[in-house]
Amino acid sequence: MSRRVVRQSKFRHVFGQAAKADQTYEDIRVSKVTWDSSFCAVNPKFLAIIVEAGGGGAFIVLPLIKTGRVDKNYPLVTGHTAPVLDIDWCPHNDNVIASASDDTTVMVWQIPDYTPVRNITEPVITLEGHSKRVGILSWHPTARNVLLSAGGDNVIIIWNVGTGEVLLSLDEMHPDVIHSVCWNSNGSLLATTCKDKTLRIIDPRKSQVVAERFAAHEGMRPMRAVFTRQGHIFTTGFTRMSQRELGLWDPNNFEEPVALQEMDTSNGVLLPFYDPDSSIVYLCGKGDSSIRYFEITDEPPFVHYLNTFSSKEPQRGMGFMPKRGLDVSKCEIARFYKLHERKCEPIVMTVPRKSDLFQDDLYPDTPGPEPALEADEWIAGQDAEPVLISLKDGYVPPKHRELRVTKRNILDVRPPSSGPRRSQSASDAPLSQQHTLETLLEEMKALRERVQAQEERITALENMLCELVDGTD
Repeated sequence: MSRRVVRQSKFRHVFGQAAKADQTYEDIRVSKVTWDSSFCAVNPKFLAIIVEAGGGGAFIVLPLIKTGRVDKNYPLVTGHTAPVLDIDWCPHNDNVIASASDDTTVMVWQIPDYTPVRNITEPVITLEGHSKRVGILSWHPTARNVLLSAGGDNVIIIWNVGTGEVLLSLDEMHPDVIHSVCWNSNGSLLATTCKDKTLRIIDPRKSQVVAERFAAHEGMRPMRAVFTRQGHIFTTGFTRMSQRELGLWDPNNFEEPVALQEMDTSNGVLLPFYDPDSSIVYLCGKGDSSIRYFEITDEPPFVHYLNTFSSKEPQRGMGFMPKRGLDVSKCEIARFYKLHERKCEPIVMTVPRKSDLFQDDLYPDTPGPEPALEADEWIAGQDAEPVLISLKDGYVPPKHRELRVTKRNILDVRPPSSGPRRSQSASDAPLSQQHTLETLLEEMKALRERVQAQEERITALENMLCELVDGTD
Protein backbone atom coordinates (compact mmCIF):
# COMPACT_ATOMS: atom_id res chain seq x y z
CA MET A 1 0.00 0.00 0.00
CA SER A 2 1.43 3.37 -1.00
CA ARG A 3 1.62 6.07 1.61
CA ARG A 4 0.71 9.69 0.96
CA VAL A 5 3.76 11.93 1.23
CA VAL A 6 3.08 15.20 3.04
CA ARG A 7 4.99 18.00 1.33
CA GLN A 8 7.19 20.02 3.65
CA SER A 9 6.83 23.77 3.17
CA LYS A 10 7.72 26.81 5.24
CA PHE A 11 4.17 28.03 4.54
CA ARG A 12 2.52 24.86 5.84
CA HIS A 13 1.51 26.65 9.05
CA VAL A 14 0.32 30.03 7.79
CA PHE A 15 -1.81 31.44 10.59
CA GLY A 16 -4.75 33.74 9.85
CA GLN A 17 -6.12 36.13 12.46
CA ALA A 18 -8.90 38.72 12.34
CA ALA A 19 -8.30 42.18 13.73
CA LYS A 20 -9.49 43.28 17.14
CA ALA A 21 -12.61 45.42 17.39
CA ASP A 22 -10.65 48.66 17.81
CA GLN A 23 -8.62 47.93 14.65
CA THR A 24 -11.59 47.87 12.27
CA TYR A 25 -13.27 50.64 10.30
CA GLU A 26 -16.88 50.92 11.46
CA ASP A 27 -20.08 52.52 10.11
CA ILE A 28 -19.06 52.70 6.47
CA ARG A 29 -21.82 53.28 3.94
CA VAL A 30 -21.06 50.38 1.63
CA SER A 31 -22.89 49.97 -1.68
CA LYS A 32 -24.31 46.69 -2.95
CA VAL A 33 -21.72 44.32 -4.35
CA THR A 34 -21.94 43.18 -7.97
CA TRP A 35 -19.86 40.59 -9.77
CA ASP A 36 -17.72 43.28 -11.38
CA SER A 37 -15.75 44.65 -8.46
CA SER A 38 -14.50 43.83 -4.98
CA PHE A 39 -15.13 47.48 -4.00
CA CYS A 40 -12.06 47.73 -1.80
CA ALA A 41 -8.53 48.93 -2.56
CA VAL A 42 -5.63 49.36 -0.15
CA ASN A 43 -2.00 50.51 -0.18
CA PRO A 44 0.53 51.22 2.61
CA LYS A 45 -1.08 54.61 3.34
CA PHE A 46 -4.80 54.48 2.51
CA LEU A 47 -7.88 52.29 2.41
CA ALA A 48 -10.48 53.12 -0.27
CA ILE A 49 -14.04 51.76 -0.29
CA ILE A 50 -16.88 52.48 -2.70
CA VAL A 51 -19.91 53.88 -0.86
CA GLU A 52 -23.45 54.97 -1.53
CA ALA A 53 -23.76 58.65 -2.37
CA GLY A 54 -27.33 59.51 -3.21
CA GLY A 55 -27.32 57.71 -6.54
CA GLY A 56 -24.07 59.34 -7.66
CA GLY A 57 -20.62 57.82 -7.78
CA ALA A 58 -18.33 58.16 -4.77
CA PHE A 59 -15.81 56.36 -2.60
CA ILE A 60 -14.27 57.04 0.78
CA VAL A 61 -10.51 57.14 1.46
CA LEU A 62 -9.36 56.43 5.02
CA PRO A 63 -5.79 56.77 6.35
CA LEU A 64 -4.56 53.45 7.73
CA ILE A 65 -3.16 55.12 10.84
CA LYS A 66 -6.70 55.86 12.06
CA THR A 67 -9.24 53.15 12.90
CA GLY A 68 -12.54 52.96 14.73
CA ARG A 69 -15.85 54.58 13.91
CA VAL A 70 -16.02 56.73 10.80
CA ASP A 71 -17.94 59.99 10.97
CA LYS A 72 -21.01 59.91 8.74
CA ASN A 73 -19.98 63.34 7.46
CA TYR A 74 -16.47 62.15 6.58
CA PRO A 75 -15.55 63.70 3.20
CA LEU A 76 -15.93 61.54 0.11
CA VAL A 77 -14.21 61.44 -3.25
CA THR A 78 -17.13 62.26 -5.50
CA GLY A 79 -17.23 63.34 -9.12
CA HIS A 80 -18.83 60.58 -11.15
CA THR A 81 -22.46 60.97 -12.16
CA ALA A 82 -23.22 57.25 -11.81
CA PRO A 83 -22.08 54.46 -9.43
CA VAL A 84 -18.37 53.72 -9.19
CA LEU A 85 -17.63 50.16 -10.30
CA ASP A 86 -13.90 49.76 -9.65
CA ILE A 87 -11.01 51.57 -7.95
CA ASP A 88 -7.27 50.90 -8.09
CA TRP A 89 -4.30 52.57 -6.37
CA CYS A 90 -1.31 53.51 -8.49
CA PRO A 91 1.64 51.20 -7.62
CA HIS A 92 4.13 54.04 -8.19
CA ASN A 93 2.41 56.81 -6.20
CA ASP A 94 0.58 56.01 -2.97
CA ASN A 95 -1.47 59.23 -3.22
CA VAL A 96 -2.96 58.53 -6.66
CA ILE A 97 -6.05 56.40 -7.26
CA ALA A 98 -8.14 55.74 -10.36
CA SER A 99 -11.89 55.13 -10.40
CA ALA A 100 -14.14 53.65 -13.08
CA SER A 101 -17.86 54.31 -13.30
CA ASP A 102 -21.16 53.45 -14.89
CA ASP A 103 -21.02 56.93 -16.45
CA THR A 104 -18.44 55.56 -19.00
CA THR A 105 -15.55 57.65 -17.63
CA VAL A 106 -12.33 56.95 -15.75
CA MET A 107 -11.12 59.57 -13.25
CA VAL A 108 -7.70 59.85 -11.64
CA TRP A 109 -7.49 61.50 -8.21
CA GLN A 110 -4.73 62.97 -6.04
CA ILE A 111 -5.39 62.14 -2.38
CA PRO A 112 -3.75 64.46 0.19
CA ASP A 113 -1.95 63.09 3.22
CA TYR A 114 -4.15 65.22 5.48
CA THR A 115 -7.89 64.68 5.93
CA PRO A 116 -9.75 67.13 3.70
CA VAL A 117 -12.53 69.26 5.16
CA ARG A 118 -14.86 68.95 2.17
CA ASN A 119 -15.57 66.34 -0.47
CA ILE A 120 -12.92 65.95 -3.15
CA THR A 121 -14.78 66.77 -6.35
CA GLU A 122 -12.09 67.69 -8.88
CA PRO A 123 -10.08 64.82 -10.40
CA VAL A 124 -6.59 65.41 -11.72
CA ILE A 125 -7.81 64.17 -15.09
CA THR A 126 -10.92 62.60 -16.62
CA LEU A 127 -10.37 59.94 -19.28
CA GLU A 128 -13.17 59.58 -21.84
CA GLY A 129 -13.11 56.92 -24.50
CA HIS A 130 -15.51 54.12 -23.56
CA SER A 131 -19.07 54.09 -24.88
CA LYS A 132 -20.48 51.97 -22.02
CA ARG A 133 -19.86 51.40 -18.32
CA VAL A 134 -16.25 50.88 -17.23
CA GLY A 135 -15.91 48.01 -14.77
CA ILE A 136 -12.20 47.08 -14.69
CA LEU A 137 -9.07 49.12 -13.91
CA SER A 138 -5.46 47.99 -13.67
CA TRP A 139 -2.25 50.03 -13.50
CA HIS A 140 0.82 48.86 -15.40
CA PRO A 141 3.24 47.12 -12.99
CA THR A 142 6.46 48.76 -14.23
CA ALA A 143 5.68 51.78 -16.47
CA ARG A 144 4.83 55.18 -14.98
CA ASN A 145 1.32 56.60 -15.54
CA VAL A 146 0.11 53.70 -17.73
CA LEU A 147 -3.46 52.69 -16.85
CA LEU A 148 -5.70 50.00 -18.36
CA SER A 149 -9.49 50.17 -18.43
CA ALA A 150 -12.03 47.66 -19.72
CA GLY A 151 -15.68 48.48 -20.33
CA GLY A 152 -19.05 47.04 -21.18
CA ASP A 153 -18.33 47.97 -24.80
CA ASN A 154 -15.91 44.97 -24.83
CA VAL A 155 -13.00 47.35 -25.41
CA ILE A 156 -9.71 47.56 -23.50
CA ILE A 157 -8.07 51.00 -23.53
CA ILE A 158 -4.55 51.68 -22.29
CA TRP A 159 -4.00 55.31 -21.28
CA ASN A 160 -1.05 57.57 -20.62
CA VAL A 161 -2.40 59.34 -17.55
CA GLY A 162 0.44 61.86 -17.67
CA THR A 163 -0.89 63.31 -20.93
CA GLY A 164 -4.49 62.05 -20.98
CA GLU A 165 -3.87 60.29 -24.30
CA VAL A 166 -4.97 56.86 -25.49
CA LEU A 167 -1.89 54.73 -26.04
CA LEU A 168 -3.72 51.63 -27.30
CA SER A 169 -7.29 50.57 -27.96
CA LEU A 170 -8.00 46.83 -28.19
CA ASP A 171 -11.50 46.77 -29.63
CA GLU A 172 -11.77 43.66 -31.79
CA MET A 173 -10.58 40.89 -29.50
CA HIS A 174 -13.51 40.23 -27.17
CA PRO A 175 -16.97 39.52 -28.62
CA ASP A 176 -18.64 39.70 -25.21
CA VAL A 177 -18.30 41.16 -21.70
CA ILE A 178 -14.76 41.07 -20.25
CA HIS A 179 -14.69 39.48 -16.80
CA SER A 180 -11.06 40.06 -15.76
CA VAL A 181 -7.76 41.50 -17.01
CA CYS A 182 -4.31 40.89 -15.51
CA TRP A 183 -0.79 42.08 -16.45
CA ASN A 184 2.20 39.75 -16.25
CA SER A 185 5.15 40.73 -14.03
CA ASN A 186 6.83 43.10 -16.52
CA GLY A 187 3.66 44.32 -18.23
CA SER A 188 4.41 42.85 -21.65
CA LEU A 189 1.36 40.56 -21.79
CA LEU A 190 -2.26 40.52 -20.65
CA ALA A 191 -4.42 37.59 -19.54
CA THR A 192 -8.14 38.17 -20.06
CA THR A 193 -11.28 36.18 -19.43
CA CYS A 194 -14.54 36.81 -21.23
CA LYS A 195 -18.19 35.80 -21.15
CA ASP A 196 -17.56 33.75 -24.31
CA LYS A 197 -15.69 31.29 -21.97
CA THR A 198 -12.32 31.98 -23.65
CA LEU A 199 -9.05 32.62 -21.81
CA ARG A 200 -6.78 34.85 -23.93
CA ILE A 201 -3.13 35.86 -23.72
CA ILE A 202 -2.69 39.21 -25.49
CA ASP A 203 0.34 41.20 -26.57
CA PRO A 204 -1.20 44.69 -26.28
CA ARG A 205 1.47 46.57 -28.23
CA LYS A 206 1.02 44.24 -31.20
CA SER A 207 -2.77 44.16 -30.73
CA GLN A 208 -2.49 40.41 -31.10
CA VAL A 209 -3.84 37.33 -29.29
CA VAL A 210 -0.76 35.14 -28.85
CA ALA A 211 -2.59 32.19 -27.23
CA GLU A 212 -6.13 31.29 -26.24
CA ARG A 213 -8.04 28.47 -24.63
CA PHE A 214 -11.79 27.96 -25.05
CA ALA A 215 -13.69 26.64 -22.02
CA ALA A 216 -10.79 26.56 -19.58
CA HIS A 217 -13.69 26.04 -17.19
CA GLU A 218 -16.84 24.68 -18.83
CA GLY A 219 -19.37 26.49 -16.65
CA MET A 220 -21.14 29.68 -17.73
CA ARG A 221 -20.35 31.62 -14.55
CA PRO A 222 -17.58 34.29 -14.56
CA MET A 223 -13.97 33.14 -14.72
CA ARG A 224 -10.88 34.89 -13.29
CA ALA A 225 -7.20 34.59 -14.31
CA VAL A 226 -3.84 35.79 -12.94
CA PHE A 227 -0.24 35.32 -14.08
CA THR A 228 2.09 33.38 -11.79
CA ARG A 229 5.79 33.99 -11.20
CA GLN A 230 6.66 31.05 -13.46
CA GLY A 231 4.66 32.52 -16.34
CA HIS A 232 1.75 30.11 -15.94
CA ILE A 233 -1.89 31.19 -15.71
CA PHE A 234 -3.91 30.43 -12.58
CA THR A 235 -7.68 30.44 -13.17
CA THR A 236 -10.86 30.07 -11.16
CA GLY A 237 -14.22 29.19 -12.64
CA PHE A 238 -17.06 26.68 -12.64
CA THR A 239 -17.65 23.20 -14.02
CA ARG A 240 -20.62 22.32 -16.21
CA MET A 241 -22.37 21.15 -13.02
CA SER A 242 -21.76 24.56 -11.37
CA GLN A 243 -19.02 23.35 -9.06
CA ARG A 244 -16.27 25.83 -8.36
CA GLU A 245 -12.96 24.87 -9.93
CA LEU A 246 -9.36 26.07 -10.07
CA GLY A 247 -6.84 25.45 -12.82
CA LEU A 248 -3.19 26.04 -13.72
CA TRP A 249 -2.26 26.46 -17.38
CA ASP A 250 0.88 26.72 -19.46
CA PRO A 251 0.35 29.38 -22.19
CA ASN A 252 2.77 27.51 -24.45
CA ASN A 253 0.54 24.43 -24.31
CA PHE A 254 -3.12 25.23 -23.69
CA GLU A 255 -4.32 21.78 -24.79
CA GLU A 256 -4.13 20.23 -21.32
CA PRO A 257 -4.12 21.92 -17.92
CA VAL A 258 -1.08 21.65 -15.68
CA ALA A 259 -3.52 21.14 -12.81
CA LEU A 260 -7.32 21.15 -12.47
CA GLN A 261 -9.13 20.77 -9.14
CA GLU A 262 -12.81 20.86 -8.20
CA MET A 263 -13.65 22.81 -5.06
CA ASP A 264 -17.31 22.96 -3.92
CA THR A 265 -20.79 23.91 -5.12
CA SER A 266 -21.01 27.48 -3.83
CA ASN A 267 -22.27 30.22 -6.20
CA GLY A 268 -19.73 32.90 -5.24
CA VAL A 269 -17.07 33.79 -7.79
CA LEU A 270 -13.59 32.94 -6.47
CA LEU A 271 -11.31 36.00 -6.54
CA PRO A 272 -7.62 34.99 -6.73
CA PHE A 273 -5.02 37.17 -4.96
CA TYR A 274 -1.53 36.04 -5.94
CA ASP A 275 1.71 36.81 -4.07
CA PRO A 276 4.69 36.24 -6.43
CA ASP A 277 7.21 36.46 -3.56
CA SER A 278 5.86 33.34 -1.85
CA SER A 279 3.98 31.79 -4.83
CA ILE A 280 0.86 31.59 -2.67
CA VAL A 281 -2.56 32.25 -4.13
CA TYR A 282 -5.43 33.19 -1.82
CA LEU A 283 -9.00 32.42 -2.93
CA CYS A 284 -11.73 34.67 -1.55
CA GLY A 285 -15.25 33.82 -2.65
CA LYS A 286 -17.91 36.51 -2.64
CA GLY A 287 -20.43 35.56 0.00
CA ASP A 288 -18.00 33.07 1.57
CA SER A 289 -16.85 33.29 5.18
CA SER A 290 -13.45 31.70 4.47
CA ILE A 291 -10.16 32.34 2.67
CA ARG A 292 -8.41 29.30 1.21
CA TYR A 293 -4.78 29.45 0.18
CA PHE A 294 -2.58 27.28 -2.02
CA GLU A 295 1.11 27.19 -2.87
CA ILE A 296 2.02 26.92 -6.55
CA THR A 297 5.22 24.94 -7.23
CA ASP A 298 6.97 23.00 -9.98
CA GLU A 299 6.21 19.68 -8.25
CA PRO A 300 3.04 17.59 -8.79
CA PRO A 301 0.22 18.24 -8.09
CA PHE A 302 1.59 21.80 -8.71
CA VAL A 303 -1.21 23.50 -6.73
CA HIS A 304 -0.78 22.45 -3.07
CA TYR A 305 -3.51 23.16 -0.56
CA LEU A 306 -2.12 24.88 2.57
CA ASN A 307 -4.95 25.92 4.86
CA THR A 308 -8.25 27.77 5.31
CA PHE A 309 -9.03 30.84 7.36
CA SER A 310 -12.65 30.75 8.51
CA SER A 311 -14.86 33.33 10.19
CA LYS A 312 -18.53 33.66 11.04
CA GLU A 313 -19.52 36.53 8.75
CA PRO A 314 -19.46 36.37 4.93
CA GLN A 315 -17.37 38.82 2.96
CA ARG A 316 -18.94 41.32 0.56
CA GLY A 317 -15.56 42.19 -0.92
CA MET A 318 -11.85 42.00 -0.23
CA GLY A 319 -8.79 44.22 -0.48
CA PHE A 320 -5.20 42.90 -0.66
CA MET A 321 -2.28 44.86 0.80
CA PRO A 322 0.87 45.14 -1.36
CA LYS A 323 3.84 43.34 0.17
CA ARG A 324 5.66 46.56 1.05
CA GLY A 325 2.80 47.51 3.39
CA LEU A 326 3.20 44.49 5.70
CA ASP A 327 4.71 44.40 9.20
CA VAL A 328 7.88 42.32 8.78
CA SER A 329 8.55 42.36 12.54
CA LYS A 330 5.45 40.18 13.04
CA CYS A 331 6.21 37.81 10.12
CA GLU A 332 3.18 39.00 8.16
CA ILE A 333 3.11 37.46 4.69
CA ALA A 334 -0.33 38.78 3.67
CA ARG A 335 -3.00 41.16 4.90
CA PHE A 336 -6.58 41.38 3.69
CA TYR A 337 -9.27 43.97 4.31
CA LYS A 338 -12.57 42.14 4.55
CA LEU A 339 -15.61 44.18 3.66
CA HIS A 340 -18.74 43.60 5.76
CA GLU A 341 -22.04 45.42 5.41
CA ARG A 342 -21.05 48.31 7.68
CA LYS A 343 -17.40 47.78 8.53
CA CYS A 344 -14.03 46.80 7.11
CA GLU A 345 -11.93 44.28 9.04
CA PRO A 346 -8.21 43.60 8.57
CA ILE A 347 -7.20 39.92 8.43
CA VAL A 348 -3.51 39.15 8.92
CA MET A 349 -1.71 36.04 7.66
CA THR A 350 1.49 35.21 9.55
CA VAL A 351 4.12 32.46 9.63
CA PRO A 352 4.99 31.90 13.31
CA ARG A 353 8.72 32.19 14.03
CA LYS A 354 10.48 32.14 17.41
CA SER A 355 13.28 34.45 16.37
CA ASP A 356 12.82 38.23 16.29
CA LEU A 357 15.40 38.62 13.52
CA PHE A 358 14.45 39.54 9.96
CA GLN A 359 13.29 36.43 8.09
CA ASP A 360 15.06 36.53 4.73
CA ASP A 361 13.24 33.46 3.40
CA LEU A 362 9.83 35.06 4.00
CA TYR A 363 10.74 38.45 2.55
CA PRO A 364 12.75 38.37 -0.67
CA ASP A 365 13.20 41.72 -2.41
CA THR A 366 9.80 42.91 -3.58
CA PRO A 367 8.55 45.49 -6.13
CA GLY A 368 8.89 49.02 -4.78
CA PRO A 369 7.20 52.32 -5.68
CA GLU A 370 9.71 53.41 -8.34
CA PRO A 371 8.71 52.70 -11.96
CA ALA A 372 11.20 50.96 -14.22
CA LEU A 373 9.99 52.65 -17.42
CA GLU A 374 8.28 55.76 -18.67
CA ALA A 375 5.07 55.45 -20.68
CA ASP A 376 6.81 56.47 -23.93
CA GLU A 377 9.50 53.83 -23.43
CA TRP A 378 6.96 51.08 -22.85
CA ILE A 379 4.82 51.94 -25.87
CA ALA A 380 8.02 52.04 -27.96
CA GLY A 381 8.60 48.37 -27.16
CA GLN A 382 10.84 48.34 -24.08
CA ASP A 383 10.24 45.89 -21.23
CA ALA A 384 11.73 45.94 -17.74
CA GLU A 385 11.21 43.95 -14.58
CA PRO A 386 9.94 45.81 -11.49
CA VAL A 387 12.47 47.79 -9.44
CA LEU A 388 12.89 45.75 -6.25
CA ILE A 389 13.41 46.96 -2.69
CA SER A 390 14.42 45.20 0.52
CA LEU A 391 12.03 45.06 3.48
CA LYS A 392 14.77 44.31 6.01
CA ASP A 393 14.41 47.65 7.79
CA GLY A 394 10.70 47.95 7.09
CA TYR A 395 9.10 50.01 4.38
CA VAL A 396 9.22 53.80 4.57
CA PRO A 397 6.72 55.41 2.16
CA PRO A 398 8.24 58.10 -0.08
CA LYS A 399 7.28 61.72 0.40
CA HIS A 400 4.08 63.02 -1.14
CA ARG A 401 4.51 63.25 -4.91
CA GLU A 402 2.10 65.26 -7.01
CA LEU A 403 0.73 63.77 -10.21
CA ARG A 404 1.36 66.22 -13.01
CA VAL A 405 -0.68 66.02 -16.18
CA THR A 406 0.82 67.68 -19.25
CA LYS A 407 -1.69 67.82 -22.05
CA ARG A 408 0.00 68.13 -25.38
CA ASN A 409 -1.00 70.85 -27.79
CA ILE A 410 -3.71 69.38 -29.99
CA LEU A 411 -2.35 71.42 -32.91
CA ASP A 412 0.84 69.36 -32.74
CA VAL A 413 -1.01 66.19 -33.69
CA ARG A 414 -3.96 67.48 -35.69
CA PRO A 415 -3.47 67.13 -39.47
CA PRO A 416 -3.37 70.41 -41.43
CA SER A 417 -6.73 71.63 -42.73
CA SER A 418 -7.52 71.23 -46.39
CA GLY A 419 -8.36 74.94 -46.77
CA PRO A 420 -5.98 77.50 -48.25
CA ARG A 421 -3.16 78.72 -46.06
CA ARG A 422 -0.07 80.86 -46.45
CA SER A 423 2.77 78.96 -48.01
CA GLN A 424 5.91 78.82 -45.90
CA SER A 425 9.28 78.96 -47.58
CA ALA A 426 12.19 76.90 -46.38
CA SER A 427 14.00 80.04 -45.24
CA ASP A 428 11.22 81.13 -42.82
CA ALA A 429 12.20 78.73 -40.03
CA PRO A 430 15.93 79.60 -39.98
CA LEU A 431 15.11 83.34 -40.00
CA SER A 432 12.75 82.92 -37.06
CA GLN A 433 15.32 80.89 -35.13
CA GLN A 434 18.01 83.47 -35.89
CA HIS A 435 15.75 86.28 -34.63
CA THR A 436 15.07 84.37 -31.39
CA LEU A 437 18.79 83.75 -30.86
CA GLU A 438 19.64 87.45 -31.36
CA THR A 439 16.94 88.42 -28.84
CA LEU A 440 18.33 86.02 -26.25
CA LEU A 441 21.88 87.33 -26.76
CA GLU A 442 20.72 90.91 -26.28
CA GLU A 443 18.87 89.98 -23.07
CA MET A 444 21.93 88.15 -21.74
CA LYS A 445 24.14 91.17 -22.52
CA ALA A 446 21.72 93.51 -20.69
CA LEU A 447 21.62 91.20 -17.67
CA ARG A 448 25.40 90.99 -17.59
CA GLU A 449 25.70 94.80 -17.64
CA ARG A 450 23.10 95.08 -14.87
CA VAL A 451 24.93 92.58 -12.67
CA GLN A 452 28.21 94.40 -13.23
CA ALA A 453 26.62 97.74 -12.27
CA GLN A 454 25.17 96.21 -9.11
CA GLU A 455 28.57 94.79 -8.16
CA GLU A 456 30.17 98.22 -8.58
CA ARG A 457 27.44 99.80 -6.42
CA ILE A 458 27.90 97.18 -3.70
CA THR A 459 31.66 97.74 -3.72
CA ALA A 460 31.19 101.51 -3.33
CA LEU A 461 28.76 101.03 -0.44
CA GLU A 462 31.18 98.67 1.31
CA ASN A 463 33.99 101.27 1.00
CA MET A 464 31.74 103.97 2.48
CA LEU A 465 30.84 101.68 5.38
CA CYS A 466 34.50 100.99 6.07
CA GLU A 467 35.28 104.76 6.15
CA LEU A 468 32.44 105.35 8.60
CA VAL A 469 33.64 102.55 10.89
CA ASP A 470 37.23 103.87 10.80
CA GLY A 471 35.98 107.41 11.63
CA THR A 472 34.12 106.21 14.74
CA ASP A 473 37.24 104.50 16.09
